[in-house]
Amino acid sequence: EYVNNFIILTINFNGFLPLKFIFDTGAEHTILTKRQISDLLRVRYEREFRVTGSDLKTPLIAYLARGIRFDIPDKVFAPSEDILILQEDYFRFEEYAGVDVHGILSSVAFSKFIIQINYERKIISLFDREMYKMREGDYAPISVELFRNKIYLNTSLRVLPDSVAPVKLLIDTGAGLPLLLFSNTHPLLHPPANSISSNIGMGLGGYIEGYTGRVHGVELGKYAQKNIITYFQQIDSSQNLDYLNKRNGLIGNTLLSRFLVVLDYQKALIWLKPSREYEDEFVYDRSGLSIIATGRKFSEFIVQNVLPGSPAAEAGIERGDRIVAVRRTPAGFLNLSDIQRILQKKPGKQIRLVVKRDGRRLVKKIVLRDLI
Repeated sequence: EYVNNFIILTINFNGFLPLKFIFDTGAEHTILTKRQISDLLRVRYEREFRVTGSDLKTPLIAYLARGIRFDIPDKVFAPSEDILILQEDYFRFEEYAGVDVHGILSSVAFSKFIIQINYERKIISLFDREMYKMREGDYAPISVELFRNKIYLNTSLRVLPDSVAPVKLLIDTGAGLPLLLFSNTHPLLHPPANSISSNIGMGLGGYIEGYTGRVHGVELGKYAQKNIITYFQQIDSSQNLDYLNKRNGLIGNTLLSRFLVVLDYQKALIWLKPSREYEDEFVYDRSGLSIIATGRKFSEFIVQNVLPGSPAAEAGIERGDRIVAVRRTPAGFLNLSDIQRILQKKPGKQIRLVVKRDGRRLVKKIVLRDLI
């Protein structure tokens, strides 16, 4: 599945229980976020670990479990994996994507294969490396760096047209965004003047605060992407950040999905071939609303945040409002992705929302406009 810019695989846990995992090249370890599942299966915990949250400062507690079997029936299996199990579900991914997810699958589980990710067809292909032959053609090979089971790209980035910064970026299929930069890791990586303060995503530990803007461009081998929606996060540089491998940020699925992607862990190479979306515009929300999904089947939608001065704020929508209809369609007939797509429509489009607040139904009209 490819939901809200996340790759989700259904995998049998310990041989029989089907669970949904995010396929994550940015994860060093496979993580089960629902401890009640491992408790039910009487999984033995060997020791306790501290894991750093997505804000890069909050410590989370996890337990090591060994010898866990993962199966994709009739396809592939890992007979004995070491995984981490979170003490609590710090992830809360369901709110952000509107779909059940039980954990994060590190791509290292497949690293003995050549891994091909086809975002258009929603297929991951695993090839035996002795049998695989790359049809080079339009593919661009890029040498990468491997560190602690993760892939890093050293390249050049322009925040502004006249400023070139050398950057090291994590290739992260566990991130549902185009580009994230750590703004205090290089003098040229500060947010542009027209950036907005915002929640920049959801990860282990909850929402991440920062800024959202656009950068002029980034080089990806012989290819490049321009005018990219980019999230800026400031990290606490007083900590020991060795595990970050001196990286300046990451590339996520919203940018990677413009390519057919091939990963070769053994030779430290990635190959990119442009897809039909290669030249598409990077579109950002034009309403000023951050919305989460709750309730049975994630069919209830709550306003998590309203950007000050945005179309949604001007329409009088408030944090905590429950969206019950969008353009005269009951919210129960929509999913979170549907609503977010509607709120990205062209500037000038008027969107009618019905919200419920303190038991009252209120009709609000948002006139969309570019925010960045």
